[in-house]
Amino acid sequence: MSDQSNFSIIVLAAGKGTRMKSEKAKVLHQVFYAPMLHHVLIAVKPLGADKTVAIIGHQRDEVERSLATFDVELCVQKEQLGTGHAVLCAEPIIGSKTGTVMILCGDTPLIQSESLEQMYRQHLATGGPLTVMTTVLENPMNYGRIISSDAGKVLSIVEEKDATVDQKKIKEINAGIYCVNADFLFTSLKKVGTDNSQGEVYLTDIVAMATAQQYFVEKYMVPLSQEVLGVNSRIELAEAHKELQMRRNRQLMLEGVTMYDPATTSIAPEVKVGLDVTIYPGVHLTGHSVVEKNCILENGVVMKDCVLNENVYVGAYSYLQGSVIEAGKTVVAHSVLSQ
Repeated sequence: MSDQSNFSIIVLAAGKGTRMKSEKAKVLHQVFYAPMLHHVLIAVKPLGADKTVAIIGHQRDEVERSLATFDVELCVQKEQLGTGHAVLCAEPIIGSKTGTVMILCGDTPLIQSESLEQMYRQHLATGGPLTVMTTVLENPMNYGRIISSDAGKVLSIVEEKDATVDQKKIKEINAGIYCVNADFLFTSLKKVGTDNSQGEVYLTDIVAMATAQQYFVEKYMVPLSQEVLGVNSRIELAEAHKELQMRRNRQLMLEGVTMYDPATTSIAPEVKVGLDVTIYPGVHLTGHSVVEKNCILENGVVMKDCVLNENVYVGAYSYLQGSVIEAGKTVVAHSVLSQ
């Protein structure tokens, strides 16, 4: 997608995620059959960046292994000194002092390629040094607030822990996704201090630095706020899984699949489902399964790495793994087939 040379992407994935109450690195927690970090990297791939860099730190070996199949360069943040410090760690890999750097977090598995592309194109069109993605939340707790001018430009971002009572009433929040001109980004971050409640180098401080230099800071407001919601707890993990599940099911229904209860139907991204397949409530299809046209799957069917040829009927509460069912056959209810 990139129509400008030296376009790089940095994905922040070094944090521990203490609110997850887990020994596992936050970005490795599974959301809709894949680590949440994978969803972010899949979303950025269509943008065609010259370089994609993942900043890793906590459980670096495990995170690195999980990224073995991705075309991504790794940068280790040895100390957790803030998001700004994490981005600075990538400077030697980014290399170029020209072009655009897009920065986003590895814990936002709902972000969509289309939103990232629109933001990037807006950034190129406006010509400013910095564009910030924002959205509006009815309950903005735990998010940085956007301080805007009367003209709608971004003046600064105030983190929740540093916000005043009045600032906490602001509902427009920082989505944690930025497009920044490379020269401005790295020059500014080297000047950012640690005068905040966390004693960290905040990436968000570059906004105030830009306005101090009389630059306009643009915003790209994503219309669907759920896209940018970070996963910081098991509750948010479940909510993200549900949203990705529903996106998948809506697409399948648009393609000619009947689902009687999409909310309880879970079909992994790799599964192929044909035309006029009918799926009853509580069905779970995973692995590299294939369901050919005109099949019927009754309530509670669980299937992994199977092939159902055309016109197969699978009775309720059957479990199938590694099976190939010939066209026109019936699998009776409560069957267990495993190979």
